[in-house]
Amino acid sequence: MAKKEQTAEELAALQERRQEEQRRESAKREREKSAMGGLWSRRDFFGRLGWVGFGVFSGVTLLAAVRSAFPRILFRPPATFKAGKPTDFSVGEVSEKFKKEFRVWIVREAGGLYALFAKCTHLGCTPRWLSVEEKFKCPCHGSGFRKSGINFEGPAPRPLERYRVSLNDNGELVIDRSVKYLYEKGEWTKPGAFLKV
Repeated sequence: MAKKEQTAEELAALQERRQEEQRRESAKREREKSAMGGLWSRRDFFGRLGWVGFGVFSGVTLLAAVRSAFPRILFRPPATFKAGKPTDFSVGEVSEKFKKEFRVWIVREAGGLYALFAKCTHLGCTPRWLSVEEKFKCPCHGSGFRKSGINFEGPAPRPLERYRVSLNDNGELVIDRSVKYLYEKGEWTKPGAFLKV
């Protein structure tokens, strides 16, 4: 069965029916739109929702890019600091004056003084000075250190570290935290590990 060809009149009538259907559909949409008043259609709502999502995503990306221009850094106190005059420390005293800011104890003995790094050699906690017991005691795992910094109890594997101590031209103590002296390497006998006064 061969398809019969449509005449020009039939094609024109078909075209006219299609245009009439399109006009009626368009008029129907306009009537629905005017009946809804100011409300959005579903298409409008999702279109606007998509643009809002795009705007939020772009804004967050822009904020992240701006934030990455300002790196997060820690401002550390200077490596050297003045600790006052040697006469400010009495013999037998362990000064905790610089423990909070610089993590340093200054210990004065009859022959001179030295600075200990206030960091447990086990896991890095800050020990406490117990003046009655004459020892440093780590609150984390119970390591104990004598006034000299030598470990004698607990899990600490080695003694506390010492910092360089020197006098400046004005006779003030200068503690240099960038230079450490380790007991196990025999460095406590080096100049700077103990200041004779």
